Amino acid sequence: MQLAVVTSTISRKAGGLFESVRHLHQAMARTVPTVVMSLRDEHTDEDLPAWFPLETRTFSAVGPRSLGLAPAMSRALDHLRPDLVHVHGLWQGPSIACSHYHRKTGRPYVVSPRGMLDPWALRNSRWKKLLAGYCFENRHLRQAACLHALCKPEADAIRAHGLANPVAVIPNGVELPQADLESGMRTEEGGSKLLVFLGRLHPKKGLVNALKAWAEIREREEWRFVIAGWDQGGHEAELKRLCDELGIVHADMPSAEFAGVASALPGRRPTLGICGAAWRTGPTVIFTGPTFGDAKDALLRRASAFILPSFSEGLPMSVLEAWAYGLPVFMTDHCNLPEGFASGAALRIGTDVESIAQGMCGLFRSPISDLRSLGQNGRSLVSERFTWPRIAGQMKEVYEWMLAGGAQPECVS
Repeated sequence: MQLAVVTSTISRKAGGLFESVRHLHQAMARTVPTVVMSLRDEHTDEDLPAWFPLETRTFSAVGPRSLGLAPAMSRALDHLRPDLVHVHGLWQGPSIACSHYHRKTGRPYVVSPRGMLDPWALRNSRWKKLLAGYCFENRHLRQAACLHALCKPEADAIRAHGLANPVAVIPNGVELPQADLESGMRTEEGGSKLLVFLGRLHPKKGLVNALKAWAEIREREEWRFVIAGWDQGGHEAELKRLCDELGIVHADMPSAEFAGVASALPGRRPTLGICGAAWRTGPTVIFTGPTFGDAKDALLRRASAFILPSFSEGLPMSVLEAWAYGLPVFMTDHCNLPEGFASGAALRIGTDVESIAQGMCGLFRSPISDLRSLGQNGRSLVSERFTWPRIAGQMKEVYEWMLAGGAQPECVS
């Protein structure tokens, strides 16, 4: 089996897809020969080594970047002639390249919308997506041999879009940290605790209401709210202006300041560089910017709790990562991880200011033992259901069924 993976970006600009798509195909690399094809952007060269040992090919877009047309990608698919194509994401040139290849060869392909058919996502830039759907995306979706949903709500959204293709429901996965972790309240020198958001800074993540809730709470002296992630469309600047309007003291702290792992003594957690009285009287909201690799590992080891007040998600990698690090998680139903609530690994919040504020107050008042139990339940849940070898095995089974037929995998309906 020769597989071609086609997507619009393989850099950090993809947000959670940078982690999920990469780890999925790396987990299959030994048994499924794979070539990854992507459009180029300003971070491609920097992030390309993270895809090893996968073969990668990148192409410059022609015309508007938002459309991402890449005739060279189509020619590369024609030359490679893979048995199967897997497209991650919608609305751009990679969909056109895949459709072109399918028309020429009749070979099957699978499409992972990655949350891009969810109602909130369709309302965002609605007219552009209607036009792209009419011109190429609707045909691309209809002709797929299989569609891949991350969870049942996404499968329902696919059906609501009028698509009758077989749908495989396979979640994202996560890597479990190797070192031992202590679940519960992790404190910085001076007694401060960190509530962490980690992900793309986008309006759908609900950070506006989270900051409004933060501003209302008066019992958070020991806490700091760390907002770590890649800015999209200037939303980070909007969040900082909102902090100023709400009277929230905030500061920038590059994520590298969290990455004291290499120089820390064995058994010690990295520190933040703001300690003692300065930490207690300093900013209550910290913006770290993009956070990857050692810096992300250090932040999650140092965190006390995790929050995702999102309006729309496919299946968020950030929550799985928080659970892998034994963190108590506060999230909305839109995160599409109901098993987190059912297994006692997460506490439910809404997207409105009042609900988020209530969740934060509950966090600040909870006994350490309760929060430690939440974190331990989350790590157990990830270990049992969301590790990459398990997820990759399910996806490989779908590939083999698409190519050879036979009994339909259990995950397909």
